[in-house]
Amino acid sequence: MHRTRIVKAILIGAGLVAMAIGGALLLVPHALYASYGVTLGGDASQLSEIRAQGGALLASGLLIASGAFISRLAFTSALLASILYLSYGTSRLIAMGLDGMPASGLVQATALEIVIGFLCLFAVLQLTAARPVTG
Repeated sequence: MHRTRIVKAILIGAGLVAMAIGGALLLVPHALYASYGVTLGGDASQLSEIRAQGGALLASGLLIASGAFISRLAFTSALLASILYLSYGTSRLIAMGLDGMPASGLVQATALEIVIGFLCLFAVLQLTAARPVTG
């Protein structure tokens, strides 16, 4: 029972973070980027790309959080969350190596993404251990 609560808390937290960032990218990208010291222009193509990523992140967050409430989705939600957060964090690390250090807020985002990604990977392992073996 204790493991179940921990996994649910991880999924809710990871889902809420993804929904918040996704919603901000979709609805207020200028404000979100400004909080990281990045100024967006008014190019409709650039904004379309950013808003599309926001919508995908928002939808992913909804699926991730739903795994805390719909047991059939828990494993899929945890797997999606671990892939999502670890790929963001790893991609930012690669970008730092290739392009140099970004604003401090983005470095903090990288650390948070990696931490959340490993928490979600922990949830995947907990759910895998709890699954009955079928053959």
